[in-house]
Amino acid sequence: MIERPRPIGTTEGEPAFEDVLRTVEEMDTPDGHKAELIRGKIVVSPWSKLRYSRPMRSLREQLGQHAPEGHIADTSPFLFGFPSAERGYGPDLYVVDEAALEADGRHADSTALSLVSEFTSVSTRDADWQEKLQVYGQLVPVYLVVDMQAEEITCFSDPSPQGYRAHKTVSFGTPLPVPAPFSCEIDTTAFKAGG
Repeated sequence: MIERPRPIGTTEGEPAFEDVLRTVEEMDTPDGHKAELIRGKIVVSPWSKLRYSRPMRSLREQLGQHAPEGHIADTSPFLFGFPSAERGYGPDLYVVDEAALEADGRHADSTALSLVSEFTSVSTRDADWQEKLQVYGQLVPVYLVVDMQAEEITCFSDPSPQGYRAHKTVSFGTPLPVPAPFSCEIDTTAFKAGG
């Protein structure tokens, strides 16, 4: 199978955001794939490659140690709804108020997020750097883009209605400062191939 997201058309007319999000949630995606609502379309794309496991685990463990009280770092395949942007994303890694995961349903409220992280792939890179950056940048306190192709990690912070107001990029192997509510430094040594 080619690693490429596939948009799936929705029904005729303009379905309500909640209806489309429910369709995404109820989809029976093939093993190893996830469905998201991107640019108003349902997009099915493959989960991360095996070589992403070590950096993803390292990042999750480090963020978990510095997460705000009551928040957990996880990689479970949950959707977070962004109603004002009519989007539903399943971040590769996120830090969220654990209480938000106690609700019934299959998508959580995005206002409970304190951090999201996307690990880029050839198929998702544009969405991670463009659309998701714009949507996350209006609400989520910290967004980490782990660019597996460029071997760099970028920390975006200080969200505003126009998007993030601050960012810092470092190469894999260089420590990355992450601002409040984490106020920590991420060791990116494990992100390097063979690192």
